[in-house]
Amino acid sequence: MAFQVENVDWMRGKNRLTQLRERVFVLEWRLPREAEFDEHDVSAFHVLISNEHNEPIATGRLTQDGEIGRIAVRRAYRSSHLYQMLFSALVGIAKFKGIAVVQVNCDLDSVDYHSKLGFTPAGPVFMEAGIPRQRMACPVTQFIVPDVLHMH
Repeated sequence: MAFQVENVDWMRGKNRLTQLRERVFVLEWRLPREAEFDEHDVSAFHVLISNEHNEPIATGRLTQDGEIGRIAVRRAYRSSHLYQMLFSALVGIAKFKGIAVVQVNCDLDSVDYHSKLGFTPAGPVFMEAGIPRQRMACPVTQFIVPDVLHMH
């Protein structure tokens, strides 16, 4: 399968990014739509991966302060290879933009797992869409793609 990886800004990719994120987060995971889209979308760096039919199949974003998030991958395409492509693109943007530390928000069950990958807790536990989460930080030069099971 041939995939196309694009760096897109919100204004150029909004329709495709919104469609994919709604499909994964709102329809599949049943998260509230209002929790999915925020003020960071406009200024964030977005990666969009499409399949051979130019259908969006994966996306993620990197905020200006280094938070990697909004990782949405259609169920049929969830594989280590695709996640590697997505995270490599996001980390590449971070390095290019001079962002030294990247952050991810993970479920509390994944804190120990992320710690073993070199992440450290950054701040207190917080609630996101009714789910307790922990922000974890890692130097961009030491970033390792988490296992697919810890992403979805």
